[in-house]
Amino acid sequence: MATPSSAVRSTAGRLRVAVPSVAERVADELRSQLAEGALLPGARLTESTIAEDLGVSRNTVREAFAELASERLVVRQPNRGVFVASLGVGDIHDVYTVRRAIEVSALRGGGSAEGVAAVRAAVEEGKRAAAAGDEEALGSANQHFHGAIVALAGSRRLNSMMAQVLAEMRLFFHKATMDGQFYHHYLRENEAICEALEAGEPDRAADLLLAYLDRSEDNLADVHGDAADAD
Repeated sequence: MATPSSAVRSTAGRLRVAVPSVAERVADELRSQLAEGALLPGARLTESTIAEDLGVSRNTVREAFAELASERLVVRQPNRGVFVASLGVGDIHDVYTVRRAIEVSALRGGGSAEGVAAVRAAVEEGKRAAAAGDEEALGSANQHFHGAIVALAGSRRLNSMMAQVLAEMRLFFHKATMDGQFYHHYLRENEAICEALEAGEPDRAADLLLAYLDRSEDNLADVHGDAADAD
């Protein structure tokens, strides 16, 4: 039988496992900056600058870089440093396969009233950005929309997976947004998906999203393929 002291030690051990490390929180912050479009593909990331900005040690930033490198969000170049990854056409299908698996299934589940309200809030955020002519804010609203869809499932693990996917997607979208109307097309489709969800028709919403993702993948493949041909 476990003694009280051993039970406390065991509980403390479980708590330590559940609390993210400082390096993980730094990685979360950088991942969020990638998803919000604040860090561009090919940008150099400096340990000392990030450490100062976030109030952590350079060693902590180094650990965060290692985590992001394992997710292919940054790359370390010998004798040069760490850079934001520049994803190519070969990565697109893999990322969209993940998106179909987690976004469509989350949407079919319907979610809570609060979850549906978060999806609507992201749509309205996009409308405000579009009205203001703020393409970067419109891109972020689109990211928030897809994050809210996955959040409908109520799974922290899926939310963590989606955080990585959103970061990768913003890296793809940087090249595509040379077309100033890029996100406007998605805003209209986001509205239709949200309306179906609010009408209590999650399967219809999921079908709309599935077709949307197919078109989006084809669009990005064309953009990145054309860019590769030009190079």
